[in-house]
Amino acid sequence: MNRIDKSKPFIAVNIAVMTVSDTRTEADDKSGQVLIDKLTDAGHVLGARAIVKDEVADITAQLRAWIDDPDIDVVISTGGTGLTGRDVTPEAFEALYEKKIEGFGEVFRMISYDLIGTSTMQSRATGGVAGGTYLFALPGSPGACKDGWDGILKDQLDYRFRPCNFVELMPRLQEHIDGRGKG
Repeated sequence: MNRIDKSKPFIAVNIAVMTVSDTRTEADDKSGQVLIDKLTDAGHVLGARAIVKDEVADITAQLRAWIDDPDIDVVISTGGTGLTGRDVTPEAFEALYEKKIEGFGEVFRMISYDLIGTSTMQSRATGGVAGGTYLFALPGSPGACKDGWDGILKDQLDYRFRPCNFVELMPRLQEHIDGRGKG
């Protein structure tokens, strides 16, 4: 269902990609590369890329650096959203949220359910806002990254998408801090 209002201009956003893994390198980071390819193909800017160990302190440190960076609008991570002991990405993200976007995980699991059935329950995909920056955590498979981008983020990060999208809210994400927002 394409609801792009072509009378409005496309606005590129700066997106950082974080791969959460104890073993991946840039050379074999297929999921991170899927996200990079998808966001750049859509016309957005890769603002930064990092591979971070499955440690809450490491993940939150990188998130804080990007939240504090005025040139990063969105962070998308891949990996660490499952149920094992080393899967700590949701805990790290949720510790920093000022507002959780409940619907992000819900819609991701709805999309995923149509593809993998009840196995989607093992995903703890999550989204939220901190310091005026959108934060989204996707599972670590290339397929899950494609599903999350194509099914949610491609449209919500497109200013032209109607009836509403995340980009049009960016100037107002910090109203609670300064009373008026950034823009």
